[in-house]
Amino acid sequence: MRALNAWLAAIYGFLYLPIAILMVLSFNRSGLPTSWGGFSLEWYGALFANPKIAAAAWNSLVVAFWSTAIATVLGTLLALGVERARPSASREALLFAPMIVPDIVLAIALLSFFTLVKFTLGLHSIVIAHVVFNLAFVCAVVRARLRSYDWSLNEASRDLGAGAATTFRRITLPLIGPAVLAAGLLAFTLSIDEFIIAYFTAGAGQSSTTLPMQIYAMIRFGVTPEINAMASLVMLASFVMILAAQRLNKGLVSAA
Repeated sequence: MRALNAWLAAIYGFLYLPIAILMVLSFNRSGLPTSWGGFSLEWYGALFANPKIAAAAWNSLVVAFWSTAIATVLGTLLALGVERARPSASREALLFAPMIVPDIVLAIALLSFFTLVKFTLGLHSIVIAHVVFNLAFVCAVVRARLRSYDWSLNEASRDLGAGAATTFRRITLPLIGPAVLAAGLLAFTLSIDEFIIAYFTAGAGQSSTTLPMQIYAMIRFGVTPEINAMASLVMLASFVMILAAQRLNKGLVSAA
């Protein structure tokens, strides 16, 4: 057990020690990675005063909000339909292909499709691309809840005279609501952090630049304390949302 615990600690250190160092350096007054000049929040102030970073952060929030909203609705409906349908291995493989296919392949495919149909690129094309990317994740999370769902409740509701829409609103949605919320949080986190697909499907100019794209543009000239501060905030937001999604999933498992 000691050897296993030591190995586990080494793995966690390898994964998270660089992130911890990055977050510590974001508070370094000197701005140098080799010397500590004292604790300071000036780099966070410089970060919020940068108009390009502010615009990119707003674009990321817009893309994440709309792609999450659309993917959550479509993914939930897809999960309901697939779960009630006859099992099919080919359909399962096709459904979860966006989760398995490398991001670069999916990005090139989406760009080729947009070019073929002469679709103008911009924030709207990134939203559509992220919906395609997030759809499988939302469907997987909701289906995990539907595996333990008691479909006889729907039948009882219909026997008592409720229509399909009323049954879904009053019975199904409240019971699967935590799973839908967890899927939405996961989709929002993936959309905020996603870079490759957004890079390929974005239009030209700052108006369609997301936060990961802005970080990439900045680090080509070297890692600055502003980038450390920005990366720390993104990591913190992602950690909070993933933790919330995990807590919801844990509650679902306990309830089941």
